[in-house]
Amino acid sequence: MAKVESFTLDHTKVKAPYVRLITVEEGEKGDKISNYDLRLVQPNENAIPTAGLHTIEHLLAGLLRDRLSGVIDCSPFGCRTGFHLITWGEHSTTEVAKALKSSLEEIAYKTKWEDVQGTTIESCGNYRDHSLFSAKEWSKKILSEGISDKPFERHVVD
Repeated sequence: MAKVESFTLDHTKVKAPYVRLITVEEGEKGDKISNYDLRLVQPNENAIPTAGLHTIEHLLAGLLRDRLSGVIDCSPFGCRTGFHLITWGEHSTTEVAKALKSSLEEIAYKTKWEDVQGTTIESCGNYRDHSLFSAKEWSKKILSEGISDKPFERHVVD
């Protein structure tokens, strides 16, 4: 079985919240796709409840696209500690961390329920499992800790 880089990461050494570039893959025609680790809470110490994480996911899907070019997908980790962000091309971890911070600020302080996309039976596979209240509270907690553009040392972005 192929080795997956994320599973070789020593989760006891990272200092969340942070943004980490996992890999840049180059296609046959030279196109580049980047995979980032958007770690919101410290692994094995905390996990965002599914309803809050689900709502953050739906909001980040649009907010990160508004702030970064080439966003392909933003998907939650099964461990509920953060997200994979996949983009065309390459962005610095500082650029991604600033986009994440701005997105979480919007979730925490501006977002209303009407702003959350994909919350109906027709548009979501588990539409009952959302909580804007939880998404806002977790966003505030993450922001209060600061988002680092480095995974192993705290270098909080402005």
